[in-house]
Amino acid sequence: MSRLKFQTAELAWKTMDEICGDIMRRITASPRGNCPAEVTAAFLRLCVAQSCGKCVPCRIGLSELANILDAILEGRATLEDLALFEETAHAIKDSADCAIGFEAARLALDGLAAFRDDYLSHIEKGCCAANFDSIPCVALCPAHVDVPGYIALIGAGRYADAVRLIRKDNPFPSVCGLICEHPCESHCRRGIVDDAINIRGLKRFAIDNAGSVPAPKCADATGKTVAVVGGGPAGLTAAYFLRLMGHEVTVYEKMTKLGGMLRYGIPPYRLPNEYLDADIDVILSTGVKVKTGVNIGTDISFEELRRQYDSVYISIGAHEHKRLGIDGEEGRGVMSAVELLRGIGDGHKPDFRGKSVVVIGGGNVAMDATRTSMRLGAKKVTCVYRRRQIDMTALPDEIEGAIAEGCEIMQLMAPVRIERDEEENVTALIVQPQVIGEHERGRATPRNADKPEARIPCDMVIMAIGQEVDSAHFAAEGIPVKWEMLETDNMARIPEKPGAFAGGDCVFGPATVIRAIEAGKVAAANIDSYFGMNTEITADVEIPPASYFFKPACGRANMRERAADERKNDFKLMELGLSEEEAKQECSRCLRCDHYGCGSIKGGRQVKW
Repeated sequence: MSRLKFQTAELAWKTMDEICGDIMRRITASPRGNCPAEVTAAFLRLCVAQSCGKCVPCRIGLSELANILDAILEGRATLEDLALFEETAHAIKDSADCAIGFEAARLALDGLAAFRDDYLSHIEKGCCAANFDSIPCVALCPAHVDVPGYIALIGAGRYADAVRLIRKDNPFPSVCGLICEHPCESHCRRGIVDDAINIRGLKRFAIDNAGSVPAPKCADATGKTVAVVGGGPAGLTAAYFLRLMGHEVTVYEKMTKLGGMLRYGIPPYRLPNEYLDADIDVILSTGVKVKTGVNIGTDISFEELRRQYDSVYISIGAHEHKRLGIDGEEGRGVMSAVELLRGIGDGHKPDFRGKSVVVIGGGNVAMDATRTSMRLGAKKVTCVYRRRQIDMTALPDEIEGAIAEGCEIMQLMAPVRIERDEEENVTALIVQPQVIGEHERGRATPRNADKPEARIPCDMVIMAIGQEVDSAHFAAEGIPVKWEMLETDNMARIPEKPGAFAGGDCVFGPATVIRAIEAGKVAAANIDSYFGMNTEITADVEIPPASYFFKPACGRANMRERAADERKNDFKLMELGLSEEEAKQECSRCLRCDHYGCGSIKGGRQVKW
């Protein structure tokens, strides 16, 4: 008789795999406001079920941790029980034989450190201290756009109303329909069934089919004046809402055109000027005044603005590039990604034909520089990153798109120096191979590998390792600055300067467009309050009722791109929008969390702010 046999997938195993997949989807779609103690208790019970029972710390210890948590949740526990929970978790972490035990204990301890107030609330008050996010997609959108509302309007064919509803919270629907990183999708409850709704794709579909949608009417003039320093997304968002509230707004912009990093940091193959200009035109149609080519600090000072206006909002962005600090950085052929993309925004396209280009960095800006270099005619483009490709902060779609266009991703290579010839022209980038190591703050850290340095021949090196804020003038005028960024409270106020506010990248560092929009919205609301007013922003759009039909599992309709061999040769918009059929299907997948679940019983829709 044979000692070996083929293993066939038994029904029980297959079903268990499906159950585990369902659990993973449910955890991914879990709303941010879930009770931490409840989640930890459920996690510990799952770990108990996984235990082989060989070692006591795992077999008995995890069960005891779960029992203590049950007592805490049921209001039967004391502070001594919480101390016992912590002591037991430490013992399990230090003595369990395998990861099932010691990792479960470590995560329990991490949760206790992060949510101790919630545990204490259960013990002392018998209730959870966490705030439940009733509509995950709305809660996860920094601007709190009414996502289920505009999806329902798109499904009903009311595209203009969908745009009006979006603009209640976000005056850049065209921009966000193309480049938003869509954090709203990360906890979409549709993921429990199959996959998240293509929210960004639906936003773009509404914009492409709505036609011209004018801005709403402004409130009566208040007589108050506001100066906005910086014409990027944060500044223009604040200007738009302040005008709707009835205040006079003047935007001061250093560049010749408005848009900030939207125009001077994102290449047109991702965000064509016509989309950006469409949003800016609507903002300006409200009566926002603009002064371009004005540099605060040389043309006019911050204190002069404070004297001339009732309030000042600073949103200067992060337009200065970081330096790597390696030898050869001053050579001919070395430039920053910020410099490259700024030139593209002004219509100046350098000629890279026949050149080998190396881009240093792993974020979205690095991918923009990489793909832009290919479109400028480079014969070879290599993106060098000191970590693994999986660790890159760029969106996966951007990385995959660059590879499809013929760009190379060279991972685990740390730049050492730039080699130059006698005339200071770049000839190569010297790199030190890396090996991925231990995790620090949740991220694997590379270290030098036991390998010799490598040489990457090239004609150009583009630095894309981050951006900085030029805050020297504001620091000189008494505005508190930390790590080159302006300091404010959580209401965007500069405490030392009454009437002065700041927000966007100059406060929290380079981030996403939707976070900049959030900053402008918050500033507008608090400037209005500073004036002693409480002007409401509404959309006055009636939302279609939720459907009662069952919604079976259905695949997600994803956006596609033009063929790589075609798109890599021009700067035309590369992404193709959803068809009407796809958009209608995506709308039908929405579970309408604004109506079902806790959406209606815990506040539901925010119709005004």
